[in-house]
Amino acid sequence: MLTLNTRIAQADSVFSQLILPYELRENSRLRTTLASGEEIAIFTERGTVLRNNDLLASEDGRVVQIVAAQEPTYRITCRTPRDLLRCAFHLGNRHTQTQVGDGFLRILQDSVLKEMIEGLGATVTEESAQFEPESGAYSGGGHHHGDGHDHSHDHDHSHSHGHGPLAPIPVRQRIHRPSDKPSGQGS
Repeated sequence: MLTLNTRIAQADSVFSQLILPYELRENSRLRTTLASGEEIAIFTERGTVLRNNDLLASEDGRVVQIVAAQEPTYRITCRTPRDLLRCAFHLGNRHTQTQVGDGFLRILQDSVLKEMIEGLGATVTEESAQFEPESGAYSGGGHHHGDGHDHSHDHDHSHSHGHGPLAPIPVRQRIHRPSDKPSGQGS
């Protein structure tokens, strides 16, 4: 069985591609099969999310390219940036994994979320697309393309894209709410 456990930045050649939906790209331990029928095992650092075009190498030097599968998603658009921001807020409030694109949001299809978003005035379009949600403030803020279009042109990634936290986040962060009583007062 081929074991892939090292993420690499580039390769001279690719042994095979592995098409995976987002749900499986979140797993740091995965046993699956290549299109050729060869069984493989993926062992990555806990918390690793494999992104479209990531390269994984085996100890014998074979490289497998990860390809994000086409999945049933909703593309969310709004008349104004404020309305789109409201939708993003409500999706985030429900801890919904969301891809942020240029003028749109993308989520995996869910009829309850669709109804909520449409209730906020958004246009929700069913589509089959590669799903690349934001990695989140608590993750490593790794590099990914979540801009909603396929591209192969060269561009500089040395500038900040706004991914990842703006400041260090404490491991145990307490969220304070207006209804919280100051310490020392009884409930």
